[in-house]
Amino acid sequence: MPAKPFIIIFILPLLSSVVGHETVQSEEYPLVVSTWPFVEAVRAAWKAVDAGSSAVDSVVEGCSTCEELRCDGTVGPGGSPDENGETTIDALIMDGVTMEVGAVAAMRYVTDGIKAARLVMQHTEHTLLVGEKASEFAISMGLPGPTNLSSPESMEKWAKWKDSRCQPNFRKNVSPANSCGPYSPTHYLRHPDETCSSTGHMLTSDSGLLRVGLHSHDTISMAVIDRMGHIAVGTSTNGATFKIPGRVGDGPIAGSSAYAVDEVGACCATGDGDIMMRFLPCYQVVESMRLGMEPKIAARDAIARIARKFPDFLGAIVALNKKGQHAGACHGWTFKYSVRSPAMKDVEVFTVLP
Repeated sequence: MPAKPFIIIFILPLLSSVVGHETVQSEEYPLVVSTWPFVEAVRAAWKAVDAGSSAVDSVVEGCSTCEELRCDGTVGPGGSPDENGETTIDALIMDGVTMEVGAVAAMRYVTDGIKAARLVMQHTEHTLLVGEKASEFAISMGLPGPTNLSSPESMEKWAKWKDSRCQPNFRKNVSPANSCGPYSPTHYLRHPDETCSSTGHMLTSDSGLLRVGLHSHDTISMAVIDRMGHIAVGTSTNGATFKIPGRVGDGPIAGSSAYAVDEVGACCATGDGDIMMRFLPCYQVVESMRLGMEPKIAARDAIARIARKFPDFLGAIVALNKKGQHAGACHGWTFKYSVRSPAMKDVEVFTVLP
């Protein structure tokens, strides 16, 4: 009876390759996955991890490259001005082995968001530093600065927005509604029978699609599995265009924009961070995979939880399990994500339909 074991051996490799575009199993480590077609960032991370760098260091290499290239104008300096015309940076790094996290938010004057986040993780007992004090810390630890994070392009975009009476913006229930302020609150009384859900529907459908889109605020969120099988994730973004100064999105929030657990897998997210961070979708994805869900089911489930409350939100998720299987899910837009594995000659871009 020796034939059956040999049949199983020959069938299993076929099972791993006969799958659709939504779920793909890489042949072996290392592996790099990133939101959006940020191909050069993935190449940089791959070069590092393929040469033997740790998952954490490789994530930093990848995200740093995107910051230097100012990917889509939404990563690094020079993009997404706030209401005052200033660009600020949010970033996060998470080690799936130790569960350590370092993050910076609304950071001014320092271009290196992901490196600043790593400094927080390596040299403090904290998880998140914010604002000008985050900048002071990063500079004191050796990063270049202070530097003006605005660019001619961001200032031109801001000037045109000002000329359009600062519309659209992120204000609500304020007066005057159609100007650049100064603003004062208007009375807003919710009906007793009006639920939080219906309020969310109203606010999102009225204004969300005007200000959240493919080139208004996209995060690079990256996951790397290194040669040892260890996982790390990182994010970097300059946030939502024309945001209220001081706004922090989901980029530096562990469990929202990214999450990693070494024995389970990782998740990367992008989209309307103000909505998505209320649901911690990446934490949800990783915990769902811990319970046995396939990546594509876990990603779809996390997106569906948000869409039930906010049907007009825009967002996307990439899920990656410890086996190297990856899958995407999205809502409100067509989403693309990038992958590099040993089976690939170069970075491949996968398309996910809503």
